[in-house]
Amino acid sequence: MLSAIVTAHSAERIGVGEIVHALRNRAFGLSILLLGLPNCLPMPPGLPVICGVLLCLVGVQMVMGRDELWLPRWLANRTISRALLEKIVNGSLKWIRRFEGYSRPRLPYFSSPSARFVLGGMVVLLGLLLLLPIPIFGNLPPGIAVVILGLGLVERDGVFIAAGVVATLISLGVMGLLSWLLFQGALAVI
Repeated sequence: MLSAIVTAHSAERIGVGEIVHALRNRAFGLSILLLGLPNCLPMPPGLPVICGVLLCLVGVQMVMGRDELWLPRWLANRTISRALLEKIVNGSLKWIRRFEGYSRPRLPYFSSPSARFVLGGMVVLLGLLLLLPIPIFGNLPPGIAVVILGLGLVERDGVFIAAGVVATLISLGVMGLLSWLLFQGALAVI
């Protein structure tokens, strides 16, 4: 789909809003995926908070049942050079094709509109987990869960979405344990 967007536009710059509009409801999965990727590596403290807030906004829109991702006007009007977008798309095609070898649309219930309501709530929850100030690898469990959910939503693959739900539950457990350990450590210091 991204290749088609690049091919269809002959202008030097393409608006972010145009890209989101062309992706329609797949923009939800792609934005979730892109917001999850930076959290799969140790990041400086501010980035997971930004990703968490944006994930909450995307998740709320899924819960509301929106068909298309809404972007603030200042973001929708931003443009990206066609050459840069083409470079990004061409550079990622190898990885996308490899992933698509494992993924295909299956178990359609997991990507249905009613399931998107629940998945949107999970995305909000994962976004809130990213806001927790847990040092070092604290953002890794929810980041991985977000990426798996995003991949499943992009491909409408119920198996990956189910794996993302399991990863979310594991992430909740890990984050709960880490939060409890930090709390116990703070009590020991006092």
